[in-house]
Amino acid sequence: MTSRDVEAQAFWNELRASTQARIGLGRAGNGLPSREVLELSAAHAAARDAVHVPLDVAALADAVAAVGLGEPAVVRSRATSRGEYLRRPDLGRLPADLSTVPHTGADVGIVLADGLSPTALAAHGPGLLAALAEHLGPRYGLAPPVIATQARVALGDHVAEAMGVRTVLVVIGERPGLSVVDSLGIYLTHLPRVGRTDADRNCISNIHPPGGLGYGEAARIAAGLLGGALRLGRSGVDLKDTSRLEIPGDARFDLR
Repeated sequence: MTSRDVEAQAFWNELRASTQARIGLGRAGNGLPSREVLELSAAHAAARDAVHVPLDVAALADAVAAVGLGEPAVVRSRATSRGEYLRRPDLGRLPADLSTVPHTGADVGIVLADGLSPTALAAHGPGLLAALAEHLGPRYGLAPPVIATQARVALGDHVAEAMGVRTVLVVIGERPGLSVVDSLGIYLTHLPRVGRTDADRNCISNIHPPGGLGYGEAARIAAGLLGGALRLGRSGVDLKDTSRLEIPGDARFDLR
């Protein structure tokens, strides 16, 4: 290896430390090195598995119940299979039956949805729920959680109406990538009702410790956004998360 090759390798190694993207992979003739090709194939297979492996609802329900917010109700969308869920996003937004969801009139409802990565919900759902309970429980009434399968974000509006809550947090598995397959997102909707759009929601994404946002930090941001939504009277594009700024108190939230 020449000195130029050593310098190039050191350059790319430094850049790789700051990103999960596949950069500076090298060459083997006109293609990639065999190791990189195999790693890419393995990552692609893991991403596909994250989408298609069914959620173990019973195991998740036990872990959710252990958090102490009550026994979770279980609902599903009108998508009858994973294939239909992927082909028909509209069906994933509609509930098949909400009769198991109790009407509590609580301040906040939390829906745990498999989304595009049941793997993410199984891995991080209970831990994130516990952090949300810790940050929100002292200030707000929390409804018993709801687990939703074959679910899209908007299914949470239907569930929230059935619960009678003022604000709903939909914790959902995000679309897997070739670097991360187990990432969760939180979608916050204040005064949820059927027909709300993505412009009415605030999203906290990339929740997958240790490589992504941690449970406690995600819950802290959610608590701040919830407080801002209550003061503003709505969520969505008018509510800005500035929680990472070094500004104390309520001034952290731009309510314009």
